[in-house]
Amino acid sequence: MCAEAMTAVLDVRALRYDLQGQTLVADVSFAVGAGETLVLLGRSGAGKTTILRLINRLLTPGAGLIQVASADAATQDPTRLRRRIGYVIQEIGLFPHFTVGENVGLLPRLERWPRARSEQRVRELLALVGLDPTTFAARYPHQLSGGQRQRVGVARALANDPPLLLLDEPFGALDPVTRVELQREFRALADRLGKAVVFVTHDVREALLLGTRIGLLEAGRLVFLGTPAEFRASPVPQARRFLESAA
Repeated sequence: MCAEAMTAVLDVRALRYDLQGQTLVADVSFAVGAGETLVLLGRSGAGKTTILRLINRLLTPGAGLIQVASADAATQDPTRLRRRIGYVIQEIGLFPHFTVGENVGLLPRLERWPRARSEQRVRELLALVGLDPTTFAARYPHQLSGGQRQRVGVARALANDPPLLLLDEPFGALDPVTRVELQREFRALADRLGKAVVFVTHDVREALLLGTRIGLLEAGRLVFLGTPAEFRASPVPQARRFLESAA
């Protein structure tokens, strides 16, 4: 089911962002509903990460509208907005002096959850991403593999049960075998959780595996938006070039 047929968790309309006279995002519009994974695909510099930062109010758009859970993002306190959006990046960004459990439980603590509730949430989330909480909660990030750290990053993003997840090339720095394993795990996890997801990548194979829809960006413009099957059949030259690169 497409986002237009349901209430959109994320609604982006006519988004534009300019920096020092250069247009980085130009008239981009899309909607993402619960249970959808929209993959933003494009080369480096296409505007993918900029769009995520605009959604998360790390950047301020020059024009356009962003609604998260039917509320205008521009009217919300940025800190409160970000706590309602799960954000996962390639570098993970775990606090090295915090244990795994403390990293995952950071937002619940900031939200002043009761300690018992926070600890229970940490245990649930570590188990959800395939890490035994008894084994891993007391470890520190430097004691984990790259794939394990990325699982902790996903668990932390889910801590406050946000309706929207933003993922910026989360598996790009991993070795090929671990990357494929996490891609498959993430696809199953996304199906189970039913969140609205925006996933950034430059890897067309990853886009076709994970996306319920693909948005192809070039020079800040959305040149294609459709299902993986529609992408494979698309005559759009930029889509054809990506598909040829994966042949």
